[in-house]
Amino acid sequence: MLYRFFVLTLVFAGLVAPPSYSQDLLTDDSIVFDAFDVYLDSLRTQAGIPGLSAIIVGQNDILWEKSYGQQNRELAIPAQIDTPYHIGGMTQIFTTTLIMRCVEDGKISLDDLISQDNAETDTPDITIRQLLSHTVDGLEGLEFHFDNNRFDLIESAIVDCTGYTPREGVTSIFDQLGMGDSVPGADILDILVDEDDALRAERYAAILARLATPYASDLDQQPVLSEYPITTLFPSEGLISSARDLALFDIELRNGILVNQETLSQTWTPSIGKEGELLPYGYGWFVTHFGTTPIMWQFGVGENASSSIIVTAPSHGLTLVLLANSDGLAKPFALETGDLLLSPFARVFLELFLR
Repeated sequence: MLYRFFVLTLVFAGLVAPPSYSQDLLTDDSIVFDAFDVYLDSLRTQAGIPGLSAIIVGQNDILWEKSYGQQNRELAIPAQIDTPYHIGGMTQIFTTTLIMRCVEDGKISLDDLISQDNAETDTPDITIRQLLSHTVDGLEGLEFHFDNNRFDLIESAIVDCTGYTPREGVTSIFDQLGMGDSVPGADILDILVDEDDALRAERYAAILARLATPYASDLDQQPVLSEYPITTLFPSEGLISSARDLALFDIELRNGILVNQETLSQTWTPSIGKEGELLPYGYGWFVTHFGTTPIMWQFGVGENASSSIIVTAPSHGLTLVLLANSDGLAKPFALETGDLLLSPFARVFLELFLR
């Protein structure tokens, strides 16, 4: 037991890798999935995460799912696989889907300009491509600069292209896919005031009543009741969803239902930097490699409240979704730099299933 705890602690610190398994063992969940279960729960505990919901998605269905801990400690309510969480920056993969649909239909171009309306900026206009890819024109060429506030400028392009607000746009995706545990912003009940919206408001209220309670961590990694910092929907953050709903989104996205495969490939192609190097971002998704395997991923952080991560390996037909009611999944690991391997949660998944 002491040996296992020591190994798990080293894994969390990124000092050693867990044992890897060949792909033919993926059919035997008594081996690789149980191993992932042990690592994941240990990492959750060490990170001081009160509640965690996890899903591994295959090409067309869910391969494995499990929840850990509590979505509300005060009421002793356990986390469930359909518990709704704030997903933070993962909202960007929905926003990007709306934009890329418009590009696919020829309604807009990635090189269309959007005015920043900011007299203090040296670049008053910016392209849709630069917003989606978190890139800026540097002195010597394109540079990666992750900035959620800047990403929110994409809202005008969504309205111009679709005639919808971002909230209406993501709601259309929820409806199309039957995402029954998702809400387009925590303040939605203040917006649905028409009688025609009564049934939708009732459904959203029921989902929000199950929303995971947010927690911060004290100096001893003990959960402390907190508040969500974001209460409305922006293009960059604000969506509420469950692990199962995000699994459904992932399946439909990878199988060409939301956008066609050519558009998805474009979305998952990394930008090129000033010296010809590959930048760590495509459109709305981080892009990297684990060995020779292309990996696309995104994360979200609600300061002292929530965190999320999605990691997909299309060539293996595998996706991991993790949702938590503290920021322990992402905040400690500086994921905004584009280095997925800084996350011990993602690294354990990659080492076990893809190595």
